[in-house]
Amino acid sequence: MSQRLVPDGLWALAEPLLPKFEARAQGGGTAPVDERAVFTAVVFVLTSGCAWRMLPPSFGVTVPTAHRRFTAWTEAGLWRRLHRAVLDELGSKGLIDWSRAVVDAASIRAKKGVLTGPSPVDRGKSGSKLHVLSDRAGIPLAVAISAANTNDAEALRPLVRAIPAVRSRRGPRRRRPAKLHADKAYDHTELRRWVRDRGIVVRIARKGIESSDRLGRQRWVIERTISWLTGYHRLNIRYDRKATHFLGFLTLAAALTGYKKLAKTKSAT
Repeated sequence: MSQRLVPDGLWALAEPLLPKFEARAQGGGTAPVDERAVFTAVVFVLTSGCAWRMLPPSFGVTVPTAHRRFTAWTEAGLWRRLHRAVLDELGSKGLIDWSRAVVDAASIRAKKGVLTGPSPVDRGKSGSKLHVLSDRAGIPLAVAISAANTNDAEALRPLVRAIPAVRSRRGPRRRRPAKLHADKAYDHTELRRWVRDRGIVVRIARKGIESSDRLGRQRWVIERTISWLTGYHRLNIRYDRKATHFLGFLTLAAALTGYKKLAKTKSAT
């Protein structure tokens, strides 16, 4: 199971990014642990959706150690840097299609915590919203979270700004898609102008003009990406009170989704 959750190729990308443990000169402190075992335990929690306290002892990591290390790695920005490392690998092999980016959001139920709010699509129950921007093939380029009662359009600017400068097969790094597709929730004149000012062609559906059938030709790509992400069961319902922890899990899921594409390409060659 450990090799399936964290194959050697993924670990080779993640290991150099881990914050290093430094023993205190006066002794004491946290004892060193098998970091790959901890990383695998974190991926298991994300994939299975289990509570930390239900972490199987077969991973060889105690629950407090796994949770404490996940917290430290989240605070150190590990998941964001791992996501970028995966995108760099994909970009260097020409596997990111910059001809079009697609953006959308999805609401999920949530317990109390930061960035939660009454969901307009779930009878006002507490919820959060996942915001995702992908390339033309559905590879997630940027992710974010908000309260469930946040308008989708409010996340567009942060998502576009969050696209990292990704390595290319030839030439300089790239972070700007040629076009941006979005549904009618993003139909705001100011947003259109903002996107155009960044040299990106706008393809945002207009309210009362474009039919849902035409919109669906592009929207299915991002809907599939969101389905891939929520396939990691920890993202189905938000149990994490800390928004940074939930965003950490979402970003790790984005990195794993990209790595699957990378691994699939390697196995084909």
